[in-house]
Parts: sequence; structure tokens; C-alpha cells
Amino acid sequence: MSVNLSVFDAFHKVQGLKIGTANAGIKQTERPDLVVFELPETASTSGIFTKNAFCAAPVQICKKHLAETNSKYLIINTGNANAGTGVGGYDDAMAICQKLADEKGVAVETVLPFSTGVIGERLPLDKILRTIPAALSDTSEDNWFVASNGIMTTDTQPKGTSIQFEYEGELITISGISKGAGMIKPNMATMLGFIATDAYVSKDILQELCSELGEKSFNRITIDGDTSTNDSCMLIASGTSKIKLIDKSGAFYSVLKQKLEEVFIYLAQAIVRDGEGATKFVAIDVKNCAAQQEALDVAYTVAHSPLVKTALFASDANWGRILAAVGRSGIENMDLDAIQIYLDDVCIVENGGRAASYTEEAGARVMAQQELSIVIDMGRGAFDETIWTTDLSHEYVTINAEYRT
Repeated sequence: MSVNLSVFDAFHKVQGLKIGTANAGIKQTERPDLVVFELPETASTSGIFTKNAFCAAPVQICKKHLAETNSKYLIINTGNANAGTGVGGYDDAMAICQKLADEKGVAVETVLPFSTGVIGERLPLDKILRTIPAALSDTSEDNWFVASNGIMTTDTQPKGTSIQFEYEGELITISGISKGAGMIKPNMATMLGFIATDAYVSKDILQELCSELGEKSFNRITIDGDTSTNDSCMLIASGTSKIKLIDKSGAFYSVLKQKLEEVFIYLAQAIVRDGEGATKFVAIDVKNCAAQQEALDVAYTVAHSPLVKTALFASDANWGRILAAVGRSGIENMDLDAIQIYLDDVCIVENGGRAASYTEEAGARVMAQQELSIVIDMGRGAFDETIWTTDLSHEYVTINAEYRT
């Protein structure tokens, strides 16, 4: 089940970037589970990764290789996270990089590995090594949609988007795909994101863009509050366009940043909309805080409250659960009389208690919607933050109870 999320298959080519897919039979045989990105010589690559201390072997290698040289290939497997696998898992990931490097005659450091799936199990290495040549022989600029299927795990549908815009007579393309449905919480989440543009962007600026836009998008989503071991979001500039971004002083920087932000946010929200068992897409807007972190603390306390999430699933306007979550968010010296809480535009709390204008019927009407917002005005500063989350359903429990069976 997903919340107002349609399958996107009208991808524009990113000139110079090719994608290949194949099925190695890692966990299933119905769709591709091995994806390869081939980058042109002109490409720059940047990335952001999980902050989980038990970050997976491919994350460790990816960060190391990304810092050492220009990337030429990305290889992604699903069905197995290669996390919590120690030295053996690291060696497996390096063996995959080496096999691809040998097949294409490039340095192993130019290969970036990614894995997603079950934690704590060694990769079926022989299956993957045997399948790499098939994925490489399938590379095409047209394979974005197939790749969006190939990176799925518990996702109910592929996630992707693609836009084009003109700048100084040149047509610029941005295409991207993401995956993720559970173990979703910032820093980052059990998600993979691959976004590419054909503009030429210097590596330093590209990394700044990836970090800043990732903070506004993939680091503002949560489904269950669990930070995964494998999260990676990559931003690639193929560099095949005549438009070049070498410094941030020109107008193109602002234009490209705004367009990239649209793609980042769409792909991040798509993960929430396809959250495991999700029936609601919920924006939590926290306004007028004394600091950014304060706004985030309030937002995540509400988003991670099992009582709030189950009330959302039941369409139960039990506003006291929201009030209680705000109250325990750890903010010092709250002025309770200054705080206002809304469901969409329905005020539920003011002056320290239930709003005088509030009716149960109005609250229930909003809670019954598939999409709604919880707006919390703290009345103590100028900092605002928004995160996106879901409800907590019976299906979420079932999916995660049966994940390995």
C-alpha cells in the first residue's frame, strides 16, 4: 500500500550516464537485483551516508573510494545488506568492486559499492560475481525505470522522477530514483538514492549541494525512528552539458540548486508515501522555535510517538497524545500558554489546553484524510522545521515480523 504515490516511468536520459541491470537471484528472481551505473570521464560524484556506527561494508568502501579518486562505476545489490558481517563482509564488497574493475579495465578505487536488504548475512558472492558481466552488457541511457525496480526491497513500487529545464539555450536534465520503506529515520534511513544531472559541476560544489539538499529532504523523513546501516544518497553530474558550474557566484547555481531540491524532496517524500504499512502521509510543521534543533526535537518526538502514530492509523482525533508528546520533547522553559497546535487549519490546543473553537467532528474530519499536517507553533523564536512521517499500522508489524521468513 502507498499513499498517493504513482509509478513514474517517463525518465529523461542523462547524457553520458548508462545503467545496466541483471538478476543474480540473491533473494528473488522476479526482477533485477543487481544494478550498475557507468559514468563518463567528465562526471563528478558526491554522496551522503548513514551515521550508524555499524555502517555496512559497502558504505565504508564507498566513502573511502569517493575520497580517493573520480568514480567511474556504481554497483548496487538488493536482498542482502552486507552489514554486521565483519572483515569477511568487507572482503566480499571489495571482491565485487575488483570483479567489475577487472571486467572494465579500471582501477578498483573508481568503483563504488552499495547493498541493501537483510543485516547480518554474508553476500552470496559467487552469484553476484557471475552476474556482473550480464549487468555490464546491459548498460543503456534508457534504463532508469528498470533500475528503479532493481533497487527495491520491501518497497511496494518503484520510486523515481525526472525533470528538464532550459538555461541559456541549453536543455538540462535531472533524473533520480530512490528506495526505502522501513527502518527509516534520518542520519540517514534504510534508503538508497541516486540522482544525476548532465550539467558539469565541480566535485566540491556537487558535494556541498548533496549535503545541503540531503539535509532538507532525506534527513527530514521518518517512518519508524530506526537509523539503518546502509543508507546512501548519491548526486552525480555527468558533465556532458555545455553549462558548467565551477563556482557559486553565477545565476546557474541558484537555478540548478532549486531544481535539484525539487527532485530530492520528491524522492524523499516518495519513501514516506510507500512506508511499510502506511495509510497516512503526515507533515509535521514546527514553527517559531528558539533554535533549529529545538524545532527538530519537537517534530521527531511527535513523529516517533507510537500513541500518536496509532491514533493517525485509527483516524482518531486523540489530540491529547500530540500535546503530551510536545510536552516531553525536552524543551526547557516552555510557555504553555503561547503554544498552539493544529490539525491542518483546525486549532486543537491554545492557552495551555483544548482550543475553545475545537470540535471533535472537525478534528475527526482532518484525521480521516490520507494526507494531513500537524502544525505546532511554539511561540518562542524564529526557527521553523518540517519533517514527513506516517502512521503505524497492523501491516507494518506484520511486514517486519515476517521480514526474514
